[in-house]
This record gives sequence, structure tokens and C-alpha cells, in this order.
Amino acid sequence: MPTLFDPFQAGALQLANRIVMAPLTRNRAAPGRVPAALAETYYAQRAGAGLLITEASQIRPDGQGYLDTPGIYNAEQVAAWRRVTDAVHARGGKIVIQLWHVGRISHVSLLPEGQAPVSSTDRPATTKTFTNRGFETVSAPRALRTDEIPALVQSYREAARRAIEAGFDGVEVHGANGYLIEQFLKDSCNDRTDAYGGSIENRTRLLREVVQAVSAEIGGGRTGLRLSPVTPSNDIGQDSDPQALYNAAVEQLRPFGLAYLHVVEGQTGGARDVAPFDYEQLRSRFDGAWMVNNGYDRQMALDTVAQGRGDLVAFGRPFIGNPDLVRRLRENAPLNVPDTKTFYGGGAQGYTDYPTLNAEPVDA
Repeated sequence: MPTLFDPFQAGALQLANRIVMAPLTRNRAAPGRVPAALAETYYAQRAGAGLLITEASQIRPDGQGYLDTPGIYNAEQVAAWRRVTDAVHARGGKIVIQLWHVGRISHVSLLPEGQAPVSSTDRPATTKTFTNRGFETVSAPRALRTDEIPALVQSYREAARRAIEAGFDGVEVHGANGYLIEQFLKDSCNDRTDAYGGSIENRTRLLREVVQAVSAEIGGGRTGLRLSPVTPSNDIGQDSDPQALYNAAVEQLRPFGLAYLHVVEGQTGGARDVAPFDYEQLRSRFDGAWMVNNGYDRQMALDTVAQGRGDLVAFGRPFIGNPDLVRRLRENAPLNVPDTKTFYGGGAQGYTDYPTLNAEPVDA
């Protein structure tokens, strides 16, 4: 019977165990949207995970939606990420970067020349984002023109190539949580009348083209995808038929041989039963590793792997406060409680200063 602590092969990724650090936005990038030096320590401390997924990182300047989030679209960012991946690999870890475009969840002050955010639609989201003036209502977007979409897809391809140059073991395409790809997927947001709107076939087109481009660039075995079929995050709402939508989307991705599918069960960071959805039905349509996420504790994770309901289990907040989470889970040791006041922005406090078991130095 498999256990949470067994090695596991996900596509081309040979993992030391089945515990994954979920992507966690921490808003600590240096000027130029460059990962700060502290990120090397932060990720290296957590390299005991079978797989680290970085904080979401924008694929191009107009993909940014929050203050001080890193990018993966220029040479300076690649060089800084290389220092992070080297630090993780020196500890024997594996790390992929999450490729992100926020779409309409942005503010003009964060975007080049104060331009409007881009989306599937020109309807604004009823939500806020974090800017240099604090929390502000997101700006009204403009709908991407059909002739602009090939360049968007190419940006994902180029970001994937830069990720490999930066030493990452692979990438995770962010198709969840109400951001750009999901703004195309769900008919609660997508009101287009072109080849990217209307039918399920059309609304899944952008996801299909992005995954095809990324996997062609770096290999399907180094490509993962995150989906959140029923999360209402970022005012995305519910699709009229999420089961049909996501079943079709995942079936269409089969030819690309993805390493894993990372599925948020329920509302991201919230209720697991926010809306009905049959995740086993979705899983039957996917051939790669199945990664589960959302509110898993130790016992849930152990049972899920032992019963074959998931190959990998992603933990988010527990990894913030516990750099040695894998050891604590294995030994059933108490967990540090993360300080929510230091989640977003700041320096070392609440980032790299959490104690490990036996009061070992956090940077040892």
C-alpha cells in the first residue's frame, strides 16, 4: 500500500515523497519583479518536500495583479530564479514555477503605462487587489482581441523556456482561482462571440493552446496544470455546467502527456463542499499524476494516498510556518502556527524565521 512518504514519479519528475508545497503568493519580490535574495533561503528551507511549486509568477508585464510579485519574462528574473533553483537542488529538492497571468484581477497602477488589464471580457470583477496604496478595487478590463491571443500563447511558451534556463525542473500552468485562463474557461465570465467563447470547445481553446505550446517547448513530462473547477475566487462565479466543462478540458489535454494535474477541491482556501463536483469522474479522464489540494491535514493526506484517491498531496499554509513540514508529518510532531499578519509583504519575519524541530537553525 503506498504511503505519503514514498518516492513517486510524476512524468519526468522523480520525487522523494508525495508531499507538495503548494504555490503561495508572498509579495516579497525586489524592484523589477525579481525574486529577492531571501527567496533562496525560503525555498531551500522547504526542499524536503517531494516537489516545491513556487509562488505564481507573471509571464509578462501585463500579467501582474498584485504588488511585488515576481516575473519570469526577462534575463534579470531568470538569473535571480537560477539562484533559487540552485539552492533547492543543493538540498536535493525539486522545484517547478507556476506560470501566471491574472487577467482582469489587476489595477492600472501595476501595469505598464497604466494600461487596462486584459481578459476574456470587458466586465470588471467585484473584488480588490493589493497595490502600493493598499487594497484597491480592481480596474475595468478590456477584452483581448482575437488577433492578440497568439502572442499571449507565445508568452507562455517563452516563459516555460526561461523557466528551464533558470534551472527549474518544470512548470505549472495556473488555470485556476479566477485568473486569466479561468476567465476564458467559465461561462460565468466569458461572454465572447469569437472562436474563444460560447461553446465548451471554444472556451477551452485558450487552455488547450497554452498547454500545447508549453509542453511542446519543455516536454509534457515537465508540465503540470492547476485547475479549480468550482472555486468562486476572484468573482469568477460558477460555470453553468462545471462537470461537462472540466471533463472536456481534461480529455482534450490527454495527448500532451502532462506530468500532473493539480486540482483544488472546492473553494480555494475555503469550503470543500462549496458546490457539487465529481472529482473521481474528472480523474478518470487524466493519465498523469493526480495532485489533491485544499485543507488537507496529516490524516486526510495519509488516507488519501493509502486509499489511492490521490498520488500527491499539496499543502499550503502549513508550509509557511513549518519549513520542515515533511519531517513533522512523518513524526506526527506539532506544527508551528503561521502568522497571518506576515503572509504578504515584508522581510524575513514570518518568511524565513520559523523554527524547525529541535530548535535547529532555520538556515542550516
